[in-house]
Amino acid sequence: MGIKSFKGALTVVTGAASGIGRAVAIAAADEGARLLLTDIDEAGLDDVVALIGSRGGEVLHHSAFDITDFEAVRAFADEVHQRFGSVDVVMNVAGTSVWGTVENLEHRHWKTMVDVNLMGPIHVIECFVPPMIEAGRGGQLVNVSSAAGLLALPWHAAYSAAKFGVRGVSEVLRHDLKRHRIGVSLVVPGAVRTPLVDAAEIAGFDRKDPRIQAFTRRFSAHGISPELAAKRILAGVKRNRFLVYTSFDIRFGYWWARKFAPPYEYTMQKANDYFSKVLLPPT
Repeated sequence: MGIKSFKGALTVVTGAASGIGRAVAIAAADEGARLLLTDIDEAGLDDVVALIGSRGGEVLHHSAFDITDFEAVRAFADEVHQRFGSVDVVMNVAGTSVWGTVENLEHRHWKTMVDVNLMGPIHVIECFVPPMIEAGRGGQLVNVSSAAGLLALPWHAAYSAAKFGVRGVSEVLRHDLKRHRIGVSLVVPGAVRTPLVDAAEIAGFDRKDPRIQAFTRRFSAHGISPELAAKRILAGVKRNRFLVYTSFDIRFGYWWARKFAPPYEYTMQKANDYFSKVLLPPT
């Protein structure tokens, strides 16, 4: 069940223009995957395609579109299936982030998180997994969630709404797809130094606020590189791991949350109180 090697595997990667998606695409190409890439950023996508080609990798097809647009995803999938047949690996990496307390989050923030981070992967699953089942060759579905899909991180309500959703979809499909020899991996990254760190919106705050900049620097200092994250993701996928961690702290945190619920809840409350004390104005 699942895949043991990326060599020759027809592999879809979303969010391939930057961050973890870019690193995963490059790493998979280096291992011999035949790639089908997409991202909303056309220039960034063209750049990574050129880079992979210069390293001797193989990108069979790439297309820039928004994965929240189901018809665009379906058109991409239809072209892939017409030209290359069913795929072996689907890697849902594309995502975006907004942080904030509930009084600062606007409806657009909640909607964007669900549209991009939950419905986007669902669109890809809808269009690519049924043909994998029909082909009967097995394969692997890889969904990137987050530490925020496992733990109650402060100011992550909107983001976690989507990332917990991805986790739920993946847990069900893990059992549902087993009979078709399709493995499911749920990637739960912690801190990774990607462009999203500097681009993520923090509702109610200016990114130039010194407090926000100081927090961003601490986050980046703690984070791992996208390349290391990609290496660990591919290793976990090849072992058909369900939960794929990119850093030990998240593995330990999730174990601790399950084994020691009261101290976990106390710590999460203290973390939330700290964020509010440091970043929110006094009432």
